Amino acid sequence: MHKVYLKPGKEESLKRFHPWIFSGAISRFDGEPEEGEVVEVYTSKKEFIAEGHFQIGSIAVRVLSFRQEPINHDFWKRKLEIAYDMRCAIGIAINPVNDTYRLVHGEGDNLPGLVIDIYAKTAVMQAHSAGMHVDRMVIAEALSEVMGDKIENVYYKSETTLPFKADLFPENGFLKGGSNDNIAQEYGLKFHVDWLKGQKTGFFVDQRENRSLLERYAKDRSVLNMFCYTGGFSFYAMRGGAKLVHSVDSSAKAIDLTNKNVELNFPGDPRHEAFAEDAFKYLDRMGDQYDLIILDPPAFAKHKDALRNALQGYRKLNAKAFEKIKPGGILFTFSCSQVVTKDNFRTAVFTAAAMSGRSVRILHQLTQPADHPVNIYHPEGEYLKGLVLYVE
Repeated sequence: MHKVYLKPGKEESLKRFHPWIFSGAISRFDGEPEEGEVVEVYTSKKEFIAEGHFQIGSIAVRVLSFRQEPINHDFWKRKLEIAYDMRCAIGIAINPVNDTYRLVHGEGDNLPGLVIDIYAKTAVMQAHSAGMHVDRMVIAEALSEVMGDKIENVYYKSETTLPFKADLFPENGFLKGGSNDNIAQEYGLKFHVDWLKGQKTGFFVDQRENRSLLERYAKDRSVLNMFCYTGGFSFYAMRGGAKLVHSVDSSAKAIDLTNKNVELNFPGDPRHEAFAEDAFKYLDRMGDQYDLIILDPPAFAKHKDALRNALQGYRKLNAKAFEKIKPGGILFTFSCSQVVTKDNFRTAVFTAAAMSGRSVRILHQLTQPADHPVNIYHPEGEYLKGLVLYVE
């Protein structure tokens, strides 16, 4: 392995087990490591402190281990076994009514740069770092050993998630199997997963518990699911007894998949209607017919430079909902932007509430589910924020 030497004092975050080493913390390299290569990291006093994947960019090293060990097949197998055992321990991996969950959540599972979602018999693997891309085949082999006959397919989907400057030329495709059966189950509800062309790994697994919570509030309500994507919240609302459910997304393809998912669970049900339309335009023209609204927009800010505009977007979006929702209505509102803190998001929503002049109470404060764990040494991993609000 090539060696990386840090500047004096720059090892302090590593002593607290933070998994990122920024380029500005590096003093020099012993040799010229290639993108995705595993390197050893030493303090300015030449003491070993960590090893991880090297990458050109702001985050220069993503730590895989804080001890010297070979990063080989046995390493990946052990890490995946630990991740799987945790999902079994919390009742997610072995559940007769749920075969959809996240098996690996990057830094939350001490595997920075790697995401693996399970959809029935298919594992969808996504690399967010050059190192995970380089090691994709050995990871897929270890995954097959750990999961055994629980999975038959491993699909690699990283064309849009890898750093474009690395010239890695990633191609999406099956590393194992090749089944076209894309129907999975979440708490007894079925859905099509578009891992070939869909967003993320094909479905937003991180809202599973929040969708389940919404089901408890849906009875006899008129529901608006904004930014519905493939309709997850919509069919939980329908099972919960909603009298009307409208799904809205700017993507016509997402609306088609939403309609397919509703038909899969509630064939011919007249309560549901879907609209391919811009969210803000729909909010402007809609009346006051809804008493349960879900706002689950895509990330408004993917980096700190966009934070100010993102907060304005959250204020504007929530203000529209507060203005239009019926008295006694319930608002589920979310942010999945990592750079938007819980305090940032809450302030934006509170400002919107104040602008509306409505009386608003917090019923729940929501986050990501247990299969999207947050490494206690990497608080940045807590990206999903949500509030459930009662609006008088």
